[in-house]
Amino acid sequence: MGGALLLVVGLPAVLVTVWWFASAGSTSFYEPPLHRIVSTFGRVWTPERLRTDVLPSVLRLLGGYALAGAAGVGCGVLLGSYRTARAVAEPVLELFRAVPPPVLVPVIMLFAGIGDTMKVVVIAFGCFWPVLLNTVEGVRAVDQVADETARCYGVRGGRRLLRLVLPSAGPQIMAGLRQALSIGIILMVISEMFAASSGIGFTVVEFQRSFAIPEMWTGILVLGLLGVVLSLLFRLVEQRVLGWYHGLRGARREGGGGHA
Repeated sequence: MGGALLLVVGLPAVLVTVWWFASAGSTSFYEPPLHRIVSTFGRVWTPERLRTDVLPSVLRLLGGYALAGAAGVGCGVLLGSYRTARAVAEPVLELFRAVPPPVLVPVIMLFAGIGDTMKVVVIAFGCFWPVLLNTVEGVRAVDQVADETARCYGVRGGRRLLRLVLPSAGPQIMAGLRQALSIGIILMVISEMFAASSGIGFTVVEFQRSFAIPEMWTGILVLGLLGVVLSLLFRLVEQRVLGWYHGLRGARREGGGGHA
């Protein structure tokens, strides 16, 4: 446990140390020393700014992410379960999947306006695809023997979905949700750069336009810290949801080692 914690903390600590000393003598206007950025951080990101800028960004991200997760899993189960539906929908899905979400921001603004709805829709659109594709592959990979056994015992419909399909596809679904989280953070920032009045992306752009470079760098650090926190929270949820899966993998590794 101590060794794993050291590995997790060690690399970031080394990178921050290198950045600190490498930038200590910097006189560049655009690349201020890290100690100046850190000293500016507390002055910029006050509790009030966290409430007015960071909290709205997080709420938009969670809204779009939840919408994409529900829609992606629902559509993925449908397409993964029925070959005909998958064949009919595949050309359309490939068309929309090839369109980068940032390109659609001006189009979405025409229909959803410039408020929070637009930002949530942009995030949801980008996060939808990794969840959908991973869910489809997970459902298609359900063990046929287990499926036939469930049918023999009369496990059908909703019970089959909850007891067999979703648990079997769970690792793939969680992999898609993890990918979607990273995409969601990126789209959160991009969507806030268009006609926004709050949010981390809006704040970073405002600092950049006013040539407040140390303040701009603090915004980038906030985004990085937000990504780390969300990743850790996701890992905790994943371990809770897939506890049986990780336990099974651990048992197989131990069994393989003992046999060798």
